[in-house]
Amino acid sequence: MTDSELIGLYNARDESAVSETKRKYGSYCMTVAQNILRSSEDAEECLSDALLAAWKSIPPAQPENMQTFLGKLTRNAALSRWRKLHTGKRGSGRIELLLEELSDAAASDDALDRLEDVMALRETFNRFLGSLKKEHRIIFLRRYWYMQDVAEIASALGLSESKVKTVLHRTRKKLKKALESEGSI
Repeated sequence: MTDSELIGLYNARDESAVSETKRKYGSYCMTVAQNILRSSEDAEECLSDALLAAWKSIPPAQPENMQTFLGKLTRNAALSRWRKLHTGKRGSGRIELLLEELSDAAASDDALDRLEDVMALRETFNRFLGSLKKEHRIIFLRRYWYMQDVAEIASALGLSESKVKTVLHRTRKKLKKALESEGSI
């Protein structure tokens, strides 16, 4: 089933839209949620939340890319669930580790808070991502958007962990320069 056919089912309020969406994109969404939560049960709940959010938002939303749209809904659901599960455990979890890695690119706590909400820096961030070589952009997004481990990235791309770490380190330095030049930090 094509994305336009799926959206047509949503627009017609046909309940089969949810099951067809789960069939087509369920494993992708589960991977996104599991990379954040590291729990199949929690990821399944996030998938359900994302499918419900899609049902509620289409229409009026008419996503151009259903996979990206569902990935975003799933990621948001997983991050919300992660925050609920880790309230009061700041500094000891996976999300904090990733934010700590990115903090090298930020000069202040205020800048780090803005980094947590990438949408607030969308234009700067998109320009930055567009300036990267394709391989570096893929590595950066796999780490900081899909929250994959360095070993997972290295394995998926056929690279050494050392190379992935080096690319991430250099890319964070470039991000810091880009944010400084834009006046974002």
